[in-house]
Amino acid sequence: MTLPGSAVLAAGDPRQEVLAADAGQRIVSMVRAAVRPSAFLTPAGFGNALAMLAAVGGSTNAIIHLCAVAGRRGLTLPLRQFAEVSARVPVIADIAPIGTGLMPDLARAGGVPAVLAALAALPSSGGAADPAVLDLSVPVATGGTLGESLVSGPSRWPIGDPVTALPAFMVVHGHLAPDGAVIKAAAASPALLRHRGPAVVFHSYEEMRRRIDDPSLDVTPDSVLVLAGCGPAGMAMPEWGNIPIPAKLLSQGVTDMLRITDGRMSGTGFGTVVLHAAPESAVGGPLSRLREGDIVSFDAYAGELSVSADLTAREPILPAVADKRGWPVLHRMHVTQAPEGCDYDFLQARTPEQLAFTEPVIGRS
Repeated sequence: MTLPGSAVLAAGDPRQEVLAADAGQRIVSMVRAAVRPSAFLTPAGFGNALAMLAAVGGSTNAIIHLCAVAGRRGLTLPLRQFAEVSARVPVIADIAPIGTGLMPDLARAGGVPAVLAALAALPSSGGAADPAVLDLSVPVATGGTLGESLVSGPSRWPIGDPVTALPAFMVVHGHLAPDGAVIKAAAASPALLRHRGPAVVFHSYEEMRRRIDDPSLDVTPDSVLVLAGCGPAGMAMPEWGNIPIPAKLLSQGVTDMLRITDGRMSGTGFGTVVLHAAPESAVGGPLSRLREGDIVSFDAYAGELSVSADLTAREPILPAVADKRGWPVLHRMHVTQAPEGCDYDFLQARTPEQLAFTEPVIGRS
């Protein structure tokens, strides 16, 4: 969807002006040739995007964005597909928070085209159960196919030497996330990817900030910190998921804990944080029924997130609703959950008939 070399340029880079002009010219020629975005937004194209995301150890936010874009196209990106791709594609870009470099380092090393060239070189048995990492037949914005656009030559990203043995992303389901939750496994503490401990539950961001550094907080390094009420309907999905380590534990040298939330966190964040738990607390999801001391079991390798307590008989703790009319109400009524991209349901393409329908252009001769 973009011209090669434009994805990771730093703000103010003089090449941006040249690429902007090139993009404008290319857009006009594509319009004249009746080339539409739908030509690029295909299952194969999304599959390539997932592979690229895994290879650079990208942000968990990108999972939401890709699901939203797919929904507008009438496609579905199940969370298991992100997990399956991440299990096959190693993290090869040595950039933070998994590696040591920064985005300008990625740009100097050839950016997205260099990573794609490296992925194209990944071996495959060619069998139905082991497809190639990239589909090189998909069209690209410059014209032609992805395979034709890749620059041949030695890769700047050594496939045989991944940054980490862990996959970029893992997906879990269970009592606390029936519709799924994600974790950036490569940025987590390996020792916490299997963990069992008592929950310390905050049902709002305000409660978390009020209690997290209280010396009387009943918390140990084995505790599981849970922040509920900050999903798409509850708080419009803010980046609050990276719950701070309680001050009393920081003073003991604790640097990471298992954390669970229905919200997001920054792509630059590090830690063992289970994100986007769905359905969210604000719509009565399981986190709204979790209580202090409930024993949480987490196994990222097995894809499981469960709790020892029976949550079904409990009343949910829902966030207070201040706005009773207007746009906030419409938002809560129509926003979808994280696995669907936190988009508005009336903007998603649902059927082939809807995709084929074209609105008339008013006022044009």
